[in-house]
Amino acid sequence: MTRNRYVLLDRDGVINEDSDQFIKSPDEWRPIPGSLEAIALLHAKGFKVAVITNQSGIARGLLDRAMLDKIHQKMLRLVAENGGAIEAIYFCPHGPENGCDCRKPKPGLLLAFAAEHQVDLHDAVLIGDSLRDIQAAEAAGARAILVKTGKGRKTLNANPDLKIPVFDNLYDAANSLVSGQ
Repeated sequence: MTRNRYVLLDRDGVINEDSDQFIKSPDEWRPIPGSLEAIALLHAKGFKVAVITNQSGIARGLLDRAMLDKIHQKMLRLVAENGGAIEAIYFCPHGPENGCDCRKPKPGLLLAFAAEHQVDLHDAVLIGDSLRDIQAAEAAGARAILVKTGKGRKTLNANPDLKIPVFDNLYDAANSLVSGQ
């Protein structure tokens, strides 16, 4: 297993603004202020970044894989324009009722990432905005960080006894990681 430092990011609510109506097109994908700079900071300091995201809008018929690819192309382009890089994107296209192993809070996406990239998840951190992100990280053996963007404040209010680091946003979390805190 490699000893690369990996930061795994949930997408909606962590990198980009979330929507209860789902992100269905590149026009609807808008970065949260500071998130692109956070990914650039992580990249500059030697961290590798991957995205681990549930995308049930596909199962719900709100978008198809081709449109999801266009959304991700926009994200990758904007990240690169800001000096960052995303190594890989793993997504679950299933709905909550499908019972798959890849939909967070199950650890399937993280385990697939670890197997394909030869990563020990104990050396990785997953930054998310929901309880299911935290549960997936813990189930896979990765460290979890919660951000208050997206559904993060609601998650924290519903789970005030969480024993994980909590930051206002991705930039603050990235700053902490690169400073070794």
